[in-house]
Amino acid sequence: MQTPTLFALLLLLILVAYGTGFSRALSAARSRGGLRNLASLPSYHGLFAALWCGLPALLLLGAWLIFDDAIIRFMVMHSIADKPDTIAGQNLLYAQIQNLSAGHLIGEASPQLQSAAEHLNQLRSNANTLQAFLILVLAVGLGAFALLRFSPELRAREKVEKVLRVILITCACAAIFTTVGILFSVLFESLRFFQSVPVSEFLFGLHWSPQMALRADQVGSSGAFGAVPLFTGTLMVSAIAMLVAVPVGLMAAIYLAEYASKRVRNVAKPIIEILAGVPTVVYGFFAALTVAPFIRELATSVGLQASSESALAAGLVMGIMIIPFVSSLSDDVINAVPQSLRDGALGLGSTQSETVRKVVIPAALPGIVGGVLLAVSRAIGETMIVVMAAGLAANLTANPLESVTTVTVQIVTLLVGDQEFDSPKTLAAFALGLMLFISTLVLNFIALHVVKKYREQYD
Repeated sequence: MQTPTLFALLLLLILVAYGTGFSRALSAARSRGGLRNLASLPSYHGLFAALWCGLPALLLLGAWLIFDDAIIRFMVMHSIADKPDTIAGQNLLYAQIQNLSAGHLIGEASPQLQSAAEHLNQLRSNANTLQAFLILVLAVGLGAFALLRFSPELRAREKVEKVLRVILITCACAAIFTTVGILFSVLFESLRFFQSVPVSEFLFGLHWSPQMALRADQVGSSGAFGAVPLFTGTLMVSAIAMLVAVPVGLMAAIYLAEYASKRVRNVAKPIIEILAGVPTVVYGFFAALTVAPFIRELATSVGLQASSESALAAGLVMGIMIIPFVSSLSDDVINAVPQSLRDGALGLGSTQSETVRKVVIPAALPGIVGGVLLAVSRAIGETMIVVMAAGLAANLTANPLESVTTVTVQIVTLLVGDQEFDSPKTLAAFALGLMLFISTLVLNFIALHVVKKYREQYD
């Protein structure tokens, strides 16, 4: 039985268990004179049976999907007597066995490969059969067990809420552990990089050229890992983007929330939010083919020298892309300000603009700051627009008309293609990723500080 079919059948069993538990509770309530004579509502009895039927089976199915391929591969490779010693050779051999089992291998196959492919198909067939049997037996058995435990005095609500509480705690811990895992995975590789390159050179070096030669006698064999040009390029492009996105987005949000009619708001707000759904590669094409040539021609007409790829072009288009983030979040926060604050200010004689400036904006400031910092994080992490409009040159410059690069662009560049994973060139990407992680963490601390300060004032 295929996994989608098994999953659909499992969902059907869960619905049957819920319906059975619900109907049995209703029958017991009618025989006892009403729902008030049950310890829990019928819906909780249905959920109690559904959880017993579905939750253990779903956990088993998830674990099976995670470990099934690894176990089958181990058994197939263990059955081969003459297999390569290297991991790369074993990966290639197993790929050939998979292609042969699927009928995609071109050319003649050796008897060893044919035997391994047959073994693989047999293991997969047995695994699918065993998977379906165990999961269905577990679901039906535990569902029946839950239904047999039914009684009007069963406190199903407490048991269901206890399970749901465990599920919520597990989801919260999963998010925390994921963040910790990302941090440690980046940190360990960064420490390996800093064993080859001093931290002071990375943080304060003014030249970035991570090209490492294969031999010591080749040109550029040492490389240069000063990340200051990357930091300045990232800050320049992000600053230009925020100079465009924050004023325009905030003013648009104020107009839509405080001044626009309902008809105008219903039309303008979806149009602005459409910008958030445009793929970044489209913005990159727009920046490279329209904005960058326009900036170059405009600079030439006033006697300035501009590069065909510039930080200004990338920043302007990135700012346009980020406008919906600032506008939508700010609009929602401004609308969440209690109407009583506006009525009180207007009752004291304030004009509408004074009410907006001195009451509404200060009250909505925590949410506005959160939206702006989210937009900053979006700008710092943008890659495609910078690649297409600002270039790859790591120039240390304060001129927005010159070509620059950013941290995220260099991370992509360093990890693309066939690279030696132990070389400083590749490990430099993890060091750059660590710096981005720290920057985002600092922004989050600032946002929490601002929100806490002003929430105490206006709650």
